Amino acid sequence: MTPFDTDGSVNGQALAAHVAKGVAAGAGGVFAACGTGEFNALSLDEYATVVSTSVAAASGHAPVLSGAGGSLPFAQSCARAAAEAGADGLLLMPPYLVTAPATGLVDYVRQVAAVTDLPIIVYQRGTARFTPTAAVALTELPSVIGFKDGLGDFDLLQRIILRVREATDRDFTFFNGLPTAELTVPAYRGLGVPLYSSAVFAFAPEIALAFYKAVTGGDEVLVQRLLTSFYLPLVELRDLVPGYAVSLVKAGVRLRGLDAGSVRAPLVDATPEHVAALERIIATGLELAG
Repeated sequence: MTPFDTDGSVNGQALAAHVAKGVAAGAGGVFAACGTGEFNALSLDEYATVVSTSVAAASGHAPVLSGAGGSLPFAQSCARAAAEAGADGLLLMPPYLVTAPATGLVDYVRQVAAVTDLPIIVYQRGTARFTPTAAVALTELPSVIGFKDGLGDFDLLQRIILRVREATDRDFTFFNGLPTAELTVPAYRGLGVPLYSSAVFAFAPEIALAFYKAVTGGDEVLVQRLLTSFYLPLVELRDLVPGYAVSLVKAGVRLRGLDAGSVRAPLVDATPEHVAALERIIATGLELAG
């Protein structure tokens, strides 16, 4: 997440502390200025600050992938700024507002890739919906190394995976990119997609790591307990207000002792009632995580 000061500016000191703490806790990678990091609300200068601060705080102990997206020129500017800031790769999010055919989406990816040598993970989410044929076309772009799914359409994703695996023997990686990804980890693993990014890790790495170790270690009892008593209530709380997938993360960070500030409009901060509910959910998760 991207912390803001009381005057609304990016709080670089808090961001550095947040990233360093997460890396020390065992993060496999850092997603800077992406969805949870309010990419949609950042200026290009702020974006560059967030990425460079995250790279410095990670200090080479975990790769830093930064967001890019929106209009084509802005996405290209982000790609250039990320490279200058030392990012290890890009998470390419959907174009802004418009709905386009899959061929147009592939061309969007191609034109962003043309301005940078950074590896790119393409994020299927919102208006960016790829066909199996379009996903195969992505694998023909040398710098595109992965595909992150935020739709949760398992029929479509299965067809995409099968066609990509049939078309190429490249090391092309698929990710679970749904909000609160842990809730759907068992389903994605059934499709052969074990990797995911965890927003929960941003405020409760102990819980996120306990779940990860349980799901990869075959501890089905703990997996079910965490899903039922922590992740399901968290998702139900998240779904009460649009944008809470970000707002609750920021509230959780504040509850755990780091002043992350408020979210930027059009998002709204969690209400006191919902923050209290989140605090109870976190306490239950920490107890289960041991």
